[in-house]
Amino acid sequence: MAKLADISLAAGINILSAFIFFVAFAILRLQPLNDRVYFPKWYLKGLRTDPVHGGAFMRKIVNLDWRSYIRFLNWMPAALRMPEPELIDHAGLDSAVYLRIYLLGLKIFVPIAFLAWAVLVPVNWTSSGLENAGIKNITSSDIDKISISNVQRGSERFWSHIVVAYAFTFWTCYTLMKEYGKVTAMRLQFLATEKRRPDQFTVLVRNIPPDTDESVGELVEHFFLVNHPDNYLTHQVVYNANKLEKFVKKKSKLQNWLVYYQNKLERTSKRPEMKTGFLGLHGKKVDAIDYYTTEIDKLSKEIALERDKVTNDPKSTMPAAFVSFKSRWGAAVCAQTQQTRNPTIWLTEWAPEPRDVYWQNLAIPYVSLTVRRLIIAVAFFFLTFFFMIPIAIVQGLASLDGIQKAAPWLNPLVRVPVVMSFIQGFLPGIVLKLFLIFLPTILMMMSKFEGFGSISSLERRSASRYYLFCFVNIFLGNLLAGSAFQQLDTFIHQPANEYPITIGTAIPLKASFFITYIMVDGWSGIAAEVLMLKPLIMYHLKNFFLVKTEKDREEAMNPGSIGFNTGEPRIQLYFLLGLVYAAVTPTVLPFIIIFFGLAYVVFRHQIINVYNQEYESGAAFWPDVHFRVIIALLVSQIVLMGLLTTKKAASSTPFLIVLPILTIWFHRYCKGRFESAFVKFPLQEAMMKDTLERATEPNLNVKGYLQHAYVHPVFKASHDDDADEEDAMSLKWETESATVATKRQSRRSTPLPSRFSGASSPSMLDSIKNDPES
Repeated sequence: MAKLADISLAAGINILSAFIFFVAFAILRLQPLNDRVYFPKWYLKGLRTDPVHGGAFMRKIVNLDWRSYIRFLNWMPAALRMPEPELIDHAGLDSAVYLRIYLLGLKIFVPIAFLAWAVLVPVNWTSSGLENAGIKNITSSDIDKISISNVQRGSERFWSHIVVAYAFTFWTCYTLMKEYGKVTAMRLQFLATEKRRPDQFTVLVRNIPPDTDESVGELVEHFFLVNHPDNYLTHQVVYNANKLEKFVKKKSKLQNWLVYYQNKLERTSKRPEMKTGFLGLHGKKVDAIDYYTTEIDKLSKEIALERDKVTNDPKSTMPAAFVSFKSRWGAAVCAQTQQTRNPTIWLTEWAPEPRDVYWQNLAIPYVSLTVRRLIIAVAFFFLTFFFMIPIAIVQGLASLDGIQKAAPWLNPLVRVPVVMSFIQGFLPGIVLKLFLIFLPTILMMMSKFEGFGSISSLERRSASRYYLFCFVNIFLGNLLAGSAFQQLDTFIHQPANEYPITIGTAIPLKASFFITYIMVDGWSGIAAEVLMLKPLIMYHLKNFFLVKTEKDREEAMNPGSIGFNTGEPRIQLYFLLGLVYAAVTPTVLPFIIIFFGLAYVVFRHQIINVYNQEYESGAAFWPDVHFRVIIALLVSQIVLMGLLTTKKAASSTPFLIVLPILTIWFHRYCKGRFESAFVKFPLQEAMMKDTLERATEPNLNVKGYLQHAYVHPVFKASHDDDADEEDAMSLKWETESATVATKRQSRRSTPLPSRFSGASSPSMLDSIKNDPES
């Protein structure tokens, strides 16, 4: 009964910790001092101000209204009250669809749990496989008697598991298809009703071929005026401005200090002074305002020089550009077609929205991206498979035997029943969670090194790697290592032909570890998420020691985005565990359902009040979500086939072979039916939006709207000075002749493309002249 006691203790500890976290959050969120921590999104939108409590100073720090504490759990119904359309307007489609992943988990696992407990639990419980198996040294409990391990080898009862596996597969596929269709409709509706955005008119062009006669900017203008004469509007060349960006950030910090001392002068009417040494702790004492004014002037000159160097040095100009068009239709045609006969140059793709651009990576030469991705692939392989070694070692030390061997002096304490249950049922999950703390940062650094040009693509690549890492190290690592190392004594003292039987019996018994992991990572983790203890402490530390201006306060309370690169892979791990153990050990399902329900409420609250999404991709990540659930479904089917093979169910196991085939066919169907809506933009939709816009805004200056959208942030200050001149020229750009000027000596004014452009087809005029029949 050891495992039942371990799980009971772990459940009690996690329920208690989650309850404490929720109560602490409910109390802390009511305090005026913490209002900016728990409602930062409304402050950043300008829709909320600091609570006003008149009277004593204590009222500004502590909420003394006792009636508000009676309703301390009212945040839960409040989080569920906002309708989904309003949620999309408030937080964006990405956030709303992210929440639907939790709903998808509930839609899949609640019916599966009812069916599993109604059919499989009675079948498993009334069997006696563990009692009659004759396998010693395998610890089992009442929970294990509910698993497939308790069914006798060769029993006809396995037909119930096969029939239920078919039901699980069909229900999961049906739910996935319905959800894919719903999300697709939401995305198309969102794109159709979305307000005008620069990325709707813009494509990113990469691997622009070199030309000795023209600069990159002239070459881009020439190429698109020739090949897209009716739609091309303007472009912005990509510069390597990483060094300039460092100067601009440094200047921003200095300006912030200057504002702080100027505000101090207004409050005290006394010129503030400071020391010029390290952290202002030593050195010569000078006038602070004069010092920062001088430093800003010096840095401004350096910035001006560096800006001129970047814009005038051809080496700083990258073979990439943001090209904008007069209409969405023109941008859609360019983004979704091949530009030249040579498919390796003039590569076009939809431009990310301006706030989604990761400018540092646009300076990476396109030819080096393949090499970078090969390096990262090799590095990720070694990280994934060698990371299992320290996890196994530390988890071994965190086990009962490991502690007794490493620290014999702790034996009296370890033998206490409560401590023993804590070590066996709770400690391994904590150790595994601690090992994964720094993994997201490492994976994000690897994705940045690969050279992806947008924050959304960085997060999606990091998420895919995080999921693969969890699949290998958390699922397979604990499943296989647990079955092998924990049963080592059994392997040594039994014939080799019984090894598959032992493995087949022991794998379902590993469910107890995953149950404790779900409670540690899921229940307690979600409760800790809403408490936001780390952001709370960091905000007050920054507010006390570092905040000098209102800008500093906004930066201190900004919690960032929801973290798709870490949150989505964790959800997918629970899909994997639920689908794998649904037909093997149904005991896991209630714990997973509680996680999905709790997480949905918590993250709905966080998205409404806390997280501020950095970008909007229109739920472009959903195909990845769908694919990972399909992978989990395939793994569950393969695991069940393997288990039935070890159970001598040779007559019934072949009937499961059809399931993976049907699942793969279903995935291909969904991919062909829905995925194009997430990677392409229909020309019909683009034309409809363009037509409507021309009818409602006939005088819209599109070039004036787009000309600064994709200027690197460090250049925007200088471009603002020329805004009026650019606006005056925009009408000319929209109406002037399509004659293309070129610097080539052989053709002074010609519509022909560059000799390096790859588009070597002659112009219509030359074709007529060279036609022998004309």
